[in-house]
Amino acid sequence: MNWDDTTDTSAAPERLVGTSADREDQAVEAALRPKDLDEFIGQEKVREQLDLVLRAARARGATADHVLLSGAPGLGKTTLSMIIAAEMGAPIRITSGPAIQHAGDLAAILSSLQEGEVLFLDEIHRMSRPAEEMLYMAMEDFRVDVIVGKGPGATAIPLELPPFTLVGATTRAGLLPPPLRDRFGFTAHMEFYEPAELQRVIHRSANLLDVEIDTDGAAEIAGRSRGTPRIANRLLRRVRDYAQVKADGVITREIAGAALKVYEVDARGLDRLDRAVLEALLKLFGGGPVGLSTLAVAVGEERETVEEVAEPFLVREGLLARTPRGRVGTPAAWAHLGLTPPRGTTGGNGQQDLFGA
Repeated sequence: MNWDDTTDTSAAPERLVGTSADREDQAVEAALRPKDLDEFIGQEKVREQLDLVLRAARARGATADHVLLSGAPGLGKTTLSMIIAAEMGAPIRITSGPAIQHAGDLAAILSSLQEGEVLFLDEIHRMSRPAEEMLYMAMEDFRVDVIVGKGPGATAIPLELPPFTLVGATTRAGLLPPPLRDRFGFTAHMEFYEPAELQRVIHRSANLLDVEIDTDGAAEIAGRSRGTPRIANRLLRRVRDYAQVKADGVITREIAGAALKVYEVDARGLDRLDRAVLEALLKLFGGGPVGLSTLAVAVGEERETVEEVAEPFLVREGLLARTPRGRVGTPAAWAHLGLTPPRGTTGGNGQQDLFGA
């Protein structure tokens, strides 16, 4: 229910627990998206603060302040941008940072906006620098300077813009330059969801998809969804398929567990790649420390795949740690895989236990 589109609509997600959205995800998400803030589940602080911003703007009869939403993929940034437009009774235009490579690209979009329109700019940190500098003036003064001609004869023609609301979304807020970040009137960080919130997401989605699921079944799926609504809904659809083929169509804890075992998603949401990284780290290298390149070779993956796809969740779950000497497995990793740390180590901090038994 609360999740984001991605800018790449052609590539399918490589992993069931991945956060990118393929065409199937986007089609389902469009049908399940909440339409207003009251229907939006989770992100309580963000919803409360955003509600005040929008109510105040409507009371003044003005456009809403520019909004910056940051957080991991799949948490609801695109959904909130659409809700902002709906709450303000305004149309929305959607584009992305990678699609704006020249200042002229941005000028063409800005010059065609209607008064009060919401412009959603996904992955805003990936916009080109010339376009970014043009955006400064557009956000602050609702004006852009269009350069006509080249060289000494070039002239700048000021172009007035109707008041609009920019909603920027980013997964890497630290890459935004301060001048751009400071021009947003409201900024919010999207947090990962608690299991109880994901259960509500799953129940609502199941109702809209006409899927019968009990409380325990929803809890089982929520616990494996990595705190991300997009993943929860994807897992729900796969468990639904299993329940229809292998059972009577009703999703219970047992059915959900059996289905996700088929799809190799374990009780903590780890998939084949995650477990391969942990098993290599613990079984082959005794818990580390081990270099990233060596670890990648051990699991038969590219270095970037291990670092950018597997590691973030493992670190967030406290199963792997990055140290100056390399990657190390934590005691929680040993316990999760049911392994015993080697004698003479602390079980994953990468340091020798000189006094250990």
